[in-house]
Amino acid sequence: MSRIRVLVVEDSIVFRTLLVNSLNTDPEIEVVAAASDPYEARDAILEYKPDVMTLDIELPRMNGIEFLRKLMPQYPMPVVVISSLSEKVFDALNAGAVDFVAKPQTADRQRLESFISSELPAKIKIAAVAQLKNLRMPSQTPQPDSSLKKMLVAIGASTGGTEAIAAILKDFRPDMPGVVIVQHMPPGFTEMFARRMDDKCQVRVREAKTGDIVQPGQVLIAPGGDAQMHIVNVRGEYQVLCRKEPKVNGHCPSVDVLFESVADAAGKNAIGILLTGMGGDGAKGLLAMRQAGARTIGQDPTTCVVYGMPKVAYEMGAVMYQEKLPDIARRTYAILYKMRGDQS
Repeated sequence: MSRIRVLVVEDSIVFRTLLVNSLNTDPEIEVVAAASDPYEARDAILEYKPDVMTLDIELPRMNGIEFLRKLMPQYPMPVVVISSLSEKVFDALNAGAVDFVAKPQTADRQRLESFISSELPAKIKIAAVAQLKNLRMPSQTPQPDSSLKKMLVAIGASTGGTEAIAAILKDFRPDMPGVVIVQHMPPGFTEMFARRMDDKCQVRVREAKTGDIVQPGQVLIAPGGDAQMHIVNVRGEYQVLCRKEPKVNGHCPSVDVLFESVADAAGKNAIGILLTGMGGDGAKGLLAMRQAGARTIGQDPTTCVVYGMPKVAYEMGAVMYQEKLPDIARRTYAILYKMRGDQS
């Protein structure tokens, strides 16, 4: 049985060291990282992907409750709060923490020993198997946030892509920036696919047309046929432009055309995702996005129906994160969380 991977977030270096050393003596627990504030914690979460986080409430730069409120809607994970006697623990539970444990005084050796040897490890083990979906989570629809309008997610796919796209969109919530998609598909079918996704997803989904404004919580799918879909930045808004153009890489619409336009329009404010498909369409466009500062994700070979397009992109250095299909939405939210933090 694998050990529970834990991130310890505590500003006191003495108490943090004590927690790390004591937890590592438990054969079922492994501390993979420690952080002194929420910004260090954010980076550690993205790098180490812990199973459980322990979190002090009183932290520098941002308190633990505010950190939870920002973290949980976009990167839900089991959190055990460590707190001195305070009603703030109920705010932490309301913000999505699984449980809490009272922080002992270091002078009380007996209480401290009980805390580090039994109470905290027990809470961590329970949190590791908690059903997060049954917790009362903070609202999934954020307060109006201008940063969402600045961001853009672009997805490209071909063979096997409809099911891959469906799997990802079902995990997207209304707090997702605008999403634009090219899926190689004949005319008429893209509209049917969009309607089907709109019925099954929390985000709004429809076929794109020229003049559409890309909005948070909305997915626009390029129409199949003889038009290439571009994204243009008009006075700070992302707009759709569909125009009749020759095929690129044998496709119209082409993923390369979309991705290259997103690189120009959104630059570092974009995320590019290249999914299953034959050939190499989208690889050069994904590289252009990465070179423009965007974060890029490629579907891994074990979950692709055809590991063609993402393989070409990976081999040319266009892919920053190679992920299995079930992990792509989670990775997207993790990147968005970091992007929003960098902009704040």
